[in-house]
Amino acid sequence: MILGQISYLDCFIFLVFLAPQLLLHVNIFQLLACVLKAIPFVLFQLPYQLCYERYFIRKPERSPFVQHASIFQDLVIRIVRYAFAFIPAKIGRVFFSKGVALPFLRFRMLRHGFLHSPLTWREVTLRAPYKPKTVGLWVTVEESERPDLVIYYCHGGGFSMGSSYFYLEFLLAWLTFLREAGYRNPAIFALEYTLVPDEKYPSQLEQTIAGYDHVCHITKDPSRICLAGDSAGATLQLSLLLRISKSSDPGKRRPGFATLISPWATLVTPKNRDTPSDYLNADSLHLYGRQYAGTPANLKDPLVSPGVCKDRDWWARASPSGGFCFMYGSEEVFGPEVRDLIAFLRRSGCAVRVREEPGQVHAWPVVSLFLADKQAERTKGLKDLTKMIRQVIDPDLAQIDGIPLDT
Repeated sequence: MILGQISYLDCFIFLVFLAPQLLLHVNIFQLLACVLKAIPFVLFQLPYQLCYERYFIRKPERSPFVQHASIFQDLVIRIVRYAFAFIPAKIGRVFFSKGVALPFLRFRMLRHGFLHSPLTWREVTLRAPYKPKTVGLWVTVEESERPDLVIYYCHGGGFSMGSSYFYLEFLLAWLTFLREAGYRNPAIFALEYTLVPDEKYPSQLEQTIAGYDHVCHITKDPSRICLAGDSAGATLQLSLLLRISKSSDPGKRRPGFATLISPWATLVTPKNRDTPSDYLNADSLHLYGRQYAGTPANLKDPLVSPGVCKDRDWWARASPSGGFCFMYGSEEVFGPEVRDLIAFLRRSGCAVRVREEPGQVHAWPVVSLFLADKQAERTKGLKDLTKMIRQVIDPDLAQIDGIPLDT
């Protein structure tokens, strides 16, 4: 199921769903203070900057993203950039919550003629002994058959925001492309890890491990699992790989592949710097990174901040059997650290596929699906991810036994 580009009507409806959730979950005085603070930006700064850079500066002198972005894309990215820098995470997390994202998805489905989704999804709570409580979304084509491929996805959001429901449209589109690529019954398990400050490390990593164990139980074959995630979610997947490699029998638990979108490789580093194009803010990121780590000492722990790991043997053991795929934008805040990690993995003997998209921002495959106006641009990232997965995890080699699943 692939829906059309986000429209101005969609944006209005999103705000309609957002307003009551903000009133329910945010202190009214804190909310009013945030709104009042944003008024000068909305009324003066935003229109001035938008018009000045788009119409009064020669195209080669504009920021790389603006050079190719539509006015709608440019407008949304500028708003998100302000929000990431100045809106507290306690408020920001409501934007991505289930209470907003799920009804918004259903509205978009209805607007595109879907009364019901052709793909199924349901929320799964893993049974004890998993602690803390671990929840995820199980998305599949056919519930009654064992999947021939499982994407294990961890969402982004700086550990402080985000939910699998916000990514559900992206995941449904991905599942559609996987089916078209020849997989008989692909599935996605999207982890709903606990956000900061409700929990901090190691809770999120323990939940990621529990989710992976759950997926291994379903597939019976880790080589049919592709780890995936964006931003902080990709960080958790890197941490998971490092952790698995230290287990008693890492070979039997090693996944088949890992597709990582704009991973937050090193949580706090001077290389994470603001760029004219990207919507991320380095200061906010470092704040969220420190909150997730809990202590300054943990920032030096590879299981917290995988980019600090400079042990080649450890990375060689941690690599999925089919290696890594990295996708990121050339203009994003994490660019320098991602390039460093890729180079180090290659020196460690790991197989690494890379797609650095020129002129693009953080998590561009997700951003493009929602904001791009041309279908080829909207689906480019997902099609490339699907193609690389198919090259590593052959759908023709899967064995499906038709046994009903207990998820």
